[in-house]
Amino acid sequence: MNNLLVANSISKQFGNFTALNNVSINIPEGSIYGLLGPNGAGKTTLIRIINQITAPDTGSVLFDNESLNSTHIKDIGYLPEERGLYPKMKIGEQAIYLAQLKGMDRQSARLELKKWFDKFEISDWWNKKVTELSKGMAQKVQFIVTVLHKPKLLIFDEPFSGFDPINANLIKDEILQLNKDGATVIFSTHRMESVEELCEYITLINKSNKILDGKLDDIKSDFKTNTFEIAVNSLESQVLKKELELKYQTMAPTFRTIGDNLRMNIKLKSNQGSDELINLLNKNSKLIHFKEVIPTANEIFINSVEND
Repeated sequence: MNNLLVANSISKQFGNFTALNNVSINIPEGSIYGLLGPNGAGKTTLIRIINQITAPDTGSVLFDNESLNSTHIKDIGYLPEERGLYPKMKIGEQAIYLAQLKGMDRQSARLELKKWFDKFEISDWWNKKVTELSKGMAQKVQFIVTVLHKPKLLIFDEPFSGFDPINANLIKDEILQLNKDGATVIFSTHRMESVEELCEYITLINKSNKILDGKLDDIKSDFKTNTFEIAVNSLESQVLKKELELKYQTMAPTFRTIGDNLRMNIKLKSNQGSDELINLLNKNSKLIHFKEVIPTANEIFINSVEND
């Protein structure tokens, strides 16, 4: 797979503070890529470098196999966490102006804006000022302005901030459709459930350093602990519990009785196989649920940062 964007050994300092320390990332073309990390980790600095708002002290950025330069501005759409619409300017004229800054002519911008305003059911807002809108309404306008010029790369920094669940879902669906239509997406958020839903790849930055990157499914596999979630229908639960405690490591929360079912989490050692465990469970019970526990993005995030 071709990479749309490659950042090689990026470092950036502000005075004595190191914002990024030799960070490299590869963003595959057509992917949705999660850029993750706690507050102050360096994510926003990297995003600003990609947008040419600031420059790296060392390292380089390639965009579509070329050195990143001013001609690529039209190929990138950026929705920052701190939104930036002009509060006193009418929304329609403001949106046209911002589209022109990205290389669109006025007539094309107006036509595309009409489509988006109709889709989001906000046509009546054209002559309103930003100060007349709720935060969520203003967010919709800025989302439209970000994607209007159909850039190759879309960068969303906390795109669901300020949205109620219905509108957050609307924006999520639009991001997925834009990706389906060919856009590559960098997605920065603290909402790990959104990462689970949207991202195929992730990079985790902590204390200015990259500590984790790759395909999310591969990373989850690497973080598996050989733990299984089990449910049995057992009339001799005490006997079963004792046998399990002798042979296996039980994990909290475990041995929960729900009706006639006994539920538990069991962690196998490296020399223990799941077939032997299944046979033991079936000896004194009826096995009704057996599933390997796959770590969530949230668990991986916390584990990686706390152990860094």
